[in-house]
Amino acid sequence: MDQDFLSLAPAREGHFRLESGHHGRLWLDLETLFVDPVRVGPLVDALALKLRGHDVSAVCGPLVGGAFLAQALAAALRAEFWFAERVMPPEGHGLYRAEYHLPRSLRGRVGGKRIAIVDDAISAGSAVRGTYAELRARGAHPAVVATLLALGSVGLSFFSDEHVPVIAMAQLPYDMWPPGECPLCALAMPLEDVAGVPA
Repeated sequence: MDQDFLSLAPAREGHFRLESGHHGRLWLDLETLFVDPVRVGPLVDALALKLRGHDVSAVCGPLVGGAFLAQALAAALRAEFWFAERVMPPEGHGLYRAEYHLPRSLRGRVGGKRIAIVDDAISAGSAVRGTYAELRARGAHPAVVATLLALGSVGLSFFSDEHVPVIAMAQLPYDMWPPGECPLCALAMPLEDVAGVPA
């Protein structure tokens, strides 16, 4: 499964600032993941099979890749498809600053429903954490979190603490650090902002 995923989302090594604010040494180019629906289809089908026992009425993913995955899974599960959009506070520092909001037209549909939150890949988990917070605030019940690939365990541990089960079709080791602890910064390696988040 790891190699299947990586053949669809090539990896680059370097020094990257992630949406969460962490620094990492590996970045997956996920923009190409859903370009060929036939190739990614078997991975989506396998994940849908694992989600069937969670009795969800909707699947929600953060834009962009998570929403593509959510739409495909919702079709397979005959569930509703929802998405959340990223909003960055104009000022501030620290980790996990990104917020995710449902479109206004969806907000009245979520109360009391069991939801699967999905993303194509999860490392620190900024996007799924933000989506989780939004759904909880709107009265939904996030019943499960699922991903095609988990990078490390930081993002997954948050949901373990929240007692929300996580399904990861594959998992790879992943090094990331808060900026003040980053060894790549200590080596003065140029930093690439891959998430498009204002500094």
